[in-house]
Order: sequence, then structure tokens, then C-alpha cells
Amino acid sequence: MTKGRKTTYDERVEIVKYCIEHEMDYAQAAEKYQVSYQQVYQWIRKYQSDGAPGLVDKRGKRKTENEMSELEKLRAENRLLQAEKRKAELEIAFLKKLDEIERRRF
Repeated sequence: MTKGRKTTYDERVEIVKYCIEHEMDYAQAAEKYQVSYQQVYQWIRKYQSDGAPGLVDKRGKRKTENEMSELEKLRAENRLLQAEKRKAELEIAFLKKLDEIERRRF
């Protein structure tokens, strides 16, 4: 099995086109471009379902507000509010502890 390597969007498109032109020979494409068979297979499936835009690497990228559904927007807002609440709770606990420590001194 060939170890995977990082590829650019253009390389992925080239690999997919090569594989399609050679009658879906995943093994030959994987060997020629030094990527794994499984990766070529996945790229072909993405290309067939979404076209070339499906080959864009979206890992680590957030959706823009326009791309979010109403439910996703509400969930994001809920997470922000929960984080703010937790921060406020921690500040209150810290101030209580500080007050307790100051009282012990005197």
C-alpha cells in the first residue's frame, strides 16, 4: 500500500481525470501519483456526486453565516451563550474565593 501524501486541489482533479480516462483503474492512478488506493476511490466518489468542487479540502474551515441553516445558527448562538455563562460563573467563583482569602488575612 502506498502511503498517503498531501495533495493540492489541482492534483486531486488531475488524479480523478486520469483515473476516469483509464477506465476507473484506481490502483494504476494510486501508483502513478503515489497516493493510496482508498484516497483515489474517495476522490472519485466525491467527484461523481459533487463534481470538481467536491474535491476541495474543507477540513478546519467554518461555514459562513450564509451557508448555515436556521438550526445551525441557533446551535452556534447557543454555544456562545453557554461559553459566556460559564465564563461568568468562573469569574464569580474566583471573586468569592479571593474575598474569602482576603477575610482570612485580617
